[in-house]
Amino acid sequence: MTSLRHNTGLDRSDQEPDSPRDGYLDAARACILDVGWRRTTLTEVARRAGVSRMTIYRTWSDMQQLLGDLMTREWAGVVTAQVAEEDSSAPAIERLVGDIVGTVRILRDNELFVRIVELDPELLLPYLLSRRGRSQDLILALTTEAIRAGQAAGEVRPGNPTAIARSLLLAAHGFVLSAHTMVDDAVSETELDDELATLLTRTLQP
Repeated sequence: MTSLRHNTGLDRSDQEPDSPRDGYLDAARACILDVGWRRTTLTEVARRAGVSRMTIYRTWSDMQQLLGDLMTREWAGVVTAQVAEEDSSAPAIERLVGDIVGTVRILRDNELFVRIVELDPELLLPYLLSRRGRSQDLILALTTEAIRAGQAAGEVRPGNPTAIARSLLLAAHGFVLSAHTMVDDAVSETELDDELATLLTRTLQP
């Protein structure tokens, strides 16, 4: 998944790191961490960002649009952080499995994700039950590309790379959202992640 570094949907290297838009998203993120989604308003985002309410409304007409952009930026950053640790010399399956398991671990501990799950879990339901989000489509595109490249090199089993990528994402969903329900004195989180790595590896092996 090294192509992530060059994917314009996820790579923010060509953007100003302190652009006004990022500042507004930072303000929204801080609001959600403090009081949760339901108590966050565009007016409060504007106040925290130090701009007028109309400035925020010109960028986002409602909080749902703002949340979509915030989550896309946040989850893309999670993937970027994981891929930055990738060993480009490792075999294709090892790289792909490492990226997926690493992303699951980072996302599970991401403070914005944790806050949403704690206070406003219904915000995630549309992306689990009704439709895919932009972040999911970006991740799927990268995973599909990596699978296709691995197949061409004879390192990944034959099959529809799009279907394989979507199956991997569906498996990862459970380990992000529900792993805590399976952790107790008998099974640790680390053991579950090891099982995810085994599941993914065996799914991809020729």
